[in-house]
Amino acid sequence: MSNADAEFGEGIIPYLTEVLQEVNAHIPYKSVIPQSATDGQIIEELYKLMTMQTRVFIIHMTADQGSRLFARATDIGMMSQGYVWITTTEMTNKLMAMNSSVISSMHGVLGVETYVSKTKELQELTMRWKQQFQLKNPTILDAELDVYGLLAYDAAFALAMAIEKVGTTSFGFQKGLDASFSPSTDLESFEVSIYGPKLSHALSITHFNGIAGEISFVNGQLQSSTFQIVNVNDDGARAIGFWTPQNGLVNKLNSENTTSLKSIFGPIIWPGDSFSIPKGWEIPTNIDKKLRIGIPVKEGYTEFVKITKDPSTNVTDVTGFCIDVFEAALELLPYSLSYEFIPFANVDGTSAGNYDDLCYQVYLGNFDAVVGDTTIRANRSLYVDFTMPYTESGVMMAVPVKDIKNENAWVFLKPLTWDLWLTISCFFVLIAFVVWILEHRINKDFRGSPSHQVSTSVWFSFSTMVFSHREKVVSNLTRFVMIIWIFVLLITQSYTASLASLLTVERLQPTVTSINDLLRKGDSVGYINASYMYGLLKQVRFPDSKLKSFTTMDIMDRDRLDGALSKGTAKGGIAAVIHEAPYVKLFVANYCSKYTMIGPVFKADGFGFVFPKRSSLVADFSQAILNVTEGMKILNIESKWFKKDERNCQDSSGPKISSSSILRLESFWVLFLITGVAAILSLIVFVASLLYQHRHIWLHSVSTPRPSTWERIQTLLKIFNKKDQQMPGSHSLQSSRQPNAFHTSANNGQQIPVSSYNLNHMGSQSASFEQQSSN
Repeated sequence: MSNADAEFGEGIIPYLTEVLQEVNAHIPYKSVIPQSATDGQIIEELYKLMTMQTRVFIIHMTADQGSRLFARATDIGMMSQGYVWITTTEMTNKLMAMNSSVISSMHGVLGVETYVSKTKELQELTMRWKQQFQLKNPTILDAELDVYGLLAYDAAFALAMAIEKVGTTSFGFQKGLDASFSPSTDLESFEVSIYGPKLSHALSITHFNGIAGEISFVNGQLQSSTFQIVNVNDDGARAIGFWTPQNGLVNKLNSENTTSLKSIFGPIIWPGDSFSIPKGWEIPTNIDKKLRIGIPVKEGYTEFVKITKDPSTNVTDVTGFCIDVFEAALELLPYSLSYEFIPFANVDGTSAGNYDDLCYQVYLGNFDAVVGDTTIRANRSLYVDFTMPYTESGVMMAVPVKDIKNENAWVFLKPLTWDLWLTISCFFVLIAFVVWILEHRINKDFRGSPSHQVSTSVWFSFSTMVFSHREKVVSNLTRFVMIIWIFVLLITQSYTASLASLLTVERLQPTVTSINDLLRKGDSVGYINASYMYGLLKQVRFPDSKLKSFTTMDIMDRDRLDGALSKGTAKGGIAAVIHEAPYVKLFVANYCSKYTMIGPVFKADGFGFVFPKRSSLVADFSQAILNVTEGMKILNIESKWFKKDERNCQDSSGPKISSSSILRLESFWVLFLITGVAAILSLIVFVASLLYQHRHIWLHSVSTPRPSTWERIQTLLKIFNKKDQQMPGSHSLQSSRQPNAFHTSANNGQQIPVSSYNLNHMGSQSASFEQQSSN
């Protein structure tokens, strides 16, 4: 806010505007008050400011005009809590000369003034000036030398120093232009000194500490001095901080800069005797003004926005999903907000333009906001601001679904993953081998020809899956392994249940899964007119021959879309319809048994409310929208407006595009691990028992020649292959044989000790074991 004198404001206002914009501080309005303005005109301008949201005002005007402004602002209540007033040096530097009534009207104002250090030289100069001023103006009492007088003194002192450097006290002047030349301005006719360049150079290199501060020049420009930030209260100006060219804002001189403003400034008393930092804006509730909210006029999608007009009362009623979300967010705002819905329509009630036109009306100031199914788009954000989206984002496809049950002859393999099938097969073989090892010596069912032993062992392992085996196990180790194995076979029950689900439960899958499928197959695609979908589809190189437009997805056009999707591309229809997620969701809700949503196939930001650029309402509404969408409120609103059509959705639970309940190895690996450990442990116990029973084979023998390790192993294998005659039929753990046990020699029928037999005959071709006649 400044006065209307062009020369007064042009020196600071453009630069002030630029630096404020650099820190993202927007200036929504510039108020210019003439120097000759009456109190009534000043009050009129202040009332205009009260109707705006902004409550931060920067004052750049003379001290006399500023004093009148603050007096009128106090009269109409603009020096109360919530307001922020900042004055430039033009007014703050003259606070000392103002009377107490003016200071009282400026209570809570922040000001910037030139800092002047209280030095001895300043005191002496002030005393001399007052004496001379009093002699020349005896009727003026208590006159003070302000900072501008000090700067004038320093300027005269700098000029005197420059003259001394030039070394002359006589300046000759001459015409700067030829007398015959007719100058265009009076300045060009002035005489100039021949010492001017030297004097200018001497002045530019002058540097000293003046009364008002340090005097120095860089590129001919006087460098900034130190400024003091003051807070005006009833006792005058109180310093709360400083600004220096080296450190910026600081609490004290010669201190480092800090990042927290609270630590820089001392306590500030704001207008209204408030110590709380004002937020800088307010909704002008004391002014009879409502927020003008533009509403799109729509032929379709009335679930989002619906405008009805009572012909008898001529009252317009606006309802819909978007309206309910707006009102729910409005309830969460920390302040009340008066508003009115204004349809964006012509006189005849038709739409006055598209969504871009509607958003542009906010930029022009015809609307204060837009509420509706307005998509957040990059081109629109150039001239308006959007809140956070309150709907799902992205562009989706609605595609038909088909039942795929019983279409695959290999469906019986699908309940288990391939790695689980492979693991089960390996464990069947492992269990068959372990059972054969443990039962071969003591169980006649696992003896006989090699083919019989293999088939019996494999049959036994597989038949346990359905408990149809007829063989009985004798070894306790085998029984232990089988107990663990039976737990693994519980997978068969899960397999049966999963296979039954595959064969009986309806399994719906989409006919198309991506936009690339449509391009590859050459399918036709439907899109909605008056949307940006056509441009997106052309970007991915859909030919025009494959694009079919529809008016809306509303109830009147849904049957057309349904018919086109049911026909498919081959019969002149379409394979998919592409639109924004909220619209596709609404369409699928009415045909939930026939179609499903796929995507998003393109990025989009969803629906948002529109406000003017840098509007303070954007942040508050965005926070309120987050609270609405994170709770149950948004679900209740959706269920209210996006109801399913019972004619097309007999199943109240909606369509289920489900994958089969496939059993994976990750769910059973612990059982397999336990089974494997049990089987290996049983084998270790069996082998250890066998080695212990026939440990004499490994003892050193005095017989010659001494048998090799391989010969010893062959002897153990032959012993394993023989039927254990002394083992009870129901017990697998054998007692150790005595070293003097006898075997019958096949050569001479004599009984000889086993140790002697094994050590003396195991390497000989004539040494043999008892024939297994009873195999």
